[in-house]
Amino acid sequence: MIRFGIIGAGRIGKVHAKTITEHPDAEVIAVSDPFGTAAEDLAGPLAAKAYKEAEQIFADPDVDAVVIGSPTPLHVDHIIAAAKAGKAALCEKPIAMSSDEETRLREGLEGIDAKVMLGFNRRFDPSFKQMHDLVEAGEIGPVEQLTIISRDPAAPPKDYIAVSGGIFKDMTIHDFDTARYFLGPIVSVQATGQNLDPDLADTGDFDAAVIILKNAAGAVATIVNSRHCATGYDQRLEAFGPKGMLFADNVRATTVRLSKDHYSDSAGPYLDFFLERYADAYAIELSTFIEALRDGTEISPSIDDAFAALKVAEAAEKSARGGGETIIL
Repeated sequence: MIRFGIIGAGRIGKVHAKTITEHPDAEVIAVSDPFGTAAEDLAGPLAAKAYKEAEQIFADPDVDAVVIGSPTPLHVDHIIAAAKAGKAALCEKPIAMSSDEETRLREGLEGIDAKVMLGFNRRFDPSFKQMHDLVEAGEIGPVEQLTIISRDPAAPPKDYIAVSGGIFKDMTIHDFDTARYFLGPIVSVQATGQNLDPDLADTGDFDAAVIILKNAAGAVATIVNSRHCATGYDQRLEAFGPKGMLFADNVRATTVRLSKDHYSDSAGPYLDFFLERYADAYAIELSTFIEALRDGTEISPSIDDAFAALKVAEAAEKSARGGGETIIL
């Protein structure tokens, strides 16, 4: 049984609390959050300890592993603290606000057998994972073009956007990791940011973007993002190669379609948000983390994956702000 402490009792902390509670080999025994009664509210129904400070979780000898759902600027400090306390860590994305933090993290973990997984949960989505397995099996030949469409149903609050690091680090970072998952290392980035939503005009951030990534072999990933989508949480993936094509469509609550005299194939809306769309992915992510801890196998996605995706995000930001094509060394 892996005993978890959850750092951060907000939306993502609640997601992880649910997956841990439902796993037969895991339990939540502590929650920390400095704001109001958030820790108590999440910990109470789970019969877990409630702490104000993350340091109390690191010091708790009953905690085997931590879920780091704290604000991004604290991720590096919390990963280092968990490792020094001998606790494994499942850290939410992005790993840091800047790739400049990589040196500090590496130095902080020097000499420690740190067990850290990054929360790129889309790798564990059953449809995307099956596509990846088929690509690895050579079913379509080497991927030449990857198309990723990722649109949110609505933008997050402005106060969240202000501290999120921007659309590329906060939202597209999942797509950058997906692109690397299929194409390997990315060598160049070209991004166009859009400001089309008047309600977000004063945020200083883009509300939509189109990004083109290229790997060393010349394969290209095209990513399409938007902060709003009238039809729900739009998540599609296509991989094209010389021997065929793979496609993962949006997920709906049911597969029912209605045809009548004035229309055909009418279906329900896409699932409303990432909590519903990627519920299975979060559960599989946790299971994979627990299995790696139990079996002593390699943990992935890793710190290397996290900083690689972050560097792509920074290159996209530079390109979108007028830098043209950005080369990643």
